[in-house]
Amino acid sequence: MATTLMARLASARRRRFVGRAEELTLFQSAVQAVELPFFVLHVYGPGGVGKSSLLREYLHCCEQAQVKATYLDARDLEPTPLSFITALQQALGLTAPASPLDFFSTQTERHVLLIDTYEAVASLDRWLRQEFLPHLSDQILTVLAGRDLPDPVWRFDAGWQSLVRLLPLRNLTAMDSQAYLANHLIPAEHHQAILNVTYGHPLALSLVVDTFAQRQEIPAQAPTPSLDVVKTLLERLVQRVPGPAHRTALEASAIVRVTSEPLLAEMLGLPDQGTHEMFVWLRDLSFIEANAEGLFPHDLIRDVLVADLRWRNPDWYAELHRRAREYYARRLQETSGQLQHRILSDYVFLHRDNPVVRPFFEWQAGGSPLPDIMHPADRPELAEMVARHEGGESAQLAGYWFDRQPQGVYVFRDATGQPAGMMGLVALHRVSAEDIAADPAVQATHHFLQQQAPLRPGEKATLFRFWLDRDRYQAVSLTQSLVFLNAVRHYLTTPGLAHTFFPCADPDFWAPMFAYADLVRLPAADFEVGGRRYGVYGHDWRAVPPITWLALLADRETATEIETAAPPAAPTPLVVLSRPDFEKALRDALHHFVRPDTWHTNPLLRSRLVVERVGAEAEAAARIAALQVVLKETADRLQSSPRELKLYRAVYHTYFQPASSQEQAAELLDIPFSSFRRHLKAGLSRITELLWQQEIAGPKK
Repeated sequence: MATTLMARLASARRRRFVGRAEELTLFQSAVQAVELPFFVLHVYGPGGVGKSSLLREYLHCCEQAQVKATYLDARDLEPTPLSFITALQQALGLTAPASPLDFFSTQTERHVLLIDTYEAVASLDRWLRQEFLPHLSDQILTVLAGRDLPDPVWRFDAGWQSLVRLLPLRNLTAMDSQAYLANHLIPAEHHQAILNVTYGHPLALSLVVDTFAQRQEIPAQAPTPSLDVVKTLLERLVQRVPGPAHRTALEASAIVRVTSEPLLAEMLGLPDQGTHEMFVWLRDLSFIEANAEGLFPHDLIRDVLVADLRWRNPDWYAELHRRAREYYARRLQETSGQLQHRILSDYVFLHRDNPVVRPFFEWQAGGSPLPDIMHPADRPELAEMVARHEGGESAQLAGYWFDRQPQGVYVFRDATGQPAGMMGLVALHRVSAEDIAADPAVQATHHFLQQQAPLRPGEKATLFRFWLDRDRYQAVSLTQSLVFLNAVRHYLTTPGLAHTFFPCADPDFWAPMFAYADLVRLPAADFEVGGRRYGVYGHDWRAVPPITWLALLADRETATEIETAAPPAAPTPLVVLSRPDFEKALRDALHHFVRPDTWHTNPLLRSRLVVERVGAEAEAAARIAALQVVLKETADRLQSSPRELKLYRAVYHTYFQPASSQEQAAELLDIPFSSFRRHLKAGLSRITELLWQQEIAGPKK
């Protein structure tokens, strides 16, 4: 019978697994006992000590004992009850409305639930301890494996202390380490030297094995013990990889959240076959893990690789970062829904190493869920949430906007489906006089727009009116991180977005993060509700459009020092033209189309039309060439319609291939001069409208 690759992989891992006799005996005796001696087994130890390998062996023990087992890797989850329940539902093969909690609470046969990388969902510890685990059947053994020492409540709570067993995981013994090396065909004469270097640390041992596999060489003894040896051995491994492309593949996998073959191809610049070979090589490394999305290195390995690359070759780090960024930017335009949201999460993950950003984000290895729309049943709970954190007057205003613009309310839900947080957007370009008078926040931001950045016809402005976590309000939390992520999604996917406003109850706290994100403090837009003052940040997307903004953030992320992240002076700022000024500049450009050397003062060279094509730092010649292309491309669109073809011909013989006079152009087209003038006027009007829409909404993707 055919054997799956997963089965072969599991078999290979079991053959290479050594040691952990006490840990296996403890687990096997518990699983096979008539009555479970404990209900939670808490395995903990430092990164790379072998927790995941032990849990895989526990799965094999369950298989041998014919005990059902369910495995979850918390790195693939959001630290929310909803994400946990959903993942468990999928792992059990349940379909809605079947509940995992109902399933486990009614089990009469032994079942083991294993949760790996528990530190990734540490914020769920209290919920699991108080809400989830107590409702499980007494036939369920839960194994939690993470880096951190379990919360003292597990040990000191009068109920839990007799139901939980703590299991610290240490380095392998000398005998087990030698068995591991023998399994990997390392010559026995090298074993003692390797033990002197690794001290039995499983990840360090695996790095020695990989180093030996690359060049058949054993690293010399390292001068420092403990986890420092991981860094030392990794450096030696990187020096001994088969070639430069392998080294780049390893570094690329550390920079991005998850590595797929298409992404690796972009970052390596190799043909498909070469990329596939690098991907397979990565997959076979002992410290590389895999999930449904692709490959990723062990966290310790990732940290060491990135820190070393940024120190050793910051230019190459920036180049790899740029290649990943361009891949994500392209994929963002090609996707939608949850896939687009995951790609955006990957995009934002590129900024995790920046010392400014790191304190303000809860980074999730498994991507981020899309928010839900607001349902009628959510309204009371959302209003109560606002009232609890901002007061009754603010809650009344929230209710007002729930009625006026319900499509702008997004809800983040917990495991029960109840709101765990929210973000409420107000479309300022759609507000009425009544709306402005009703809400001080809308009044202040609308006034700011009118006085300092008036919207042109077709442009949009957004006020992120309410954003909060149910328990932590606007403090750093998963909800706050998701709010920021969805804000970026709004920036990048809203056609015609001209301005956004972000109010904060504590604007000083968020100043470093918002400065990094190029959100400017706007005291003139501050407002007061219920006796509380809110500080407002904003961004003019006409002055710094999304493509320029993304490049700016990339420069700041790859800066070698925090000081270099200060906003650079824009070499050529964008102009924000009114419709009449835009039309005048367009007529001038068309009139001198065959003499573009006269365009140097034309404001269209600094318009969104041109800058989003060639970048903010492009030379004048590149801008002129881009303007020529955009004018010709737009006019050419008239040829696709038989009704507009006559308009194109009039424009073509007047501007692009001009006759000596309009009368001669009419003769060339064999139409009366009055008809020619009518066609020319209509053609200009159509081209102007097409270009204006591009200026407002950005280039057509």
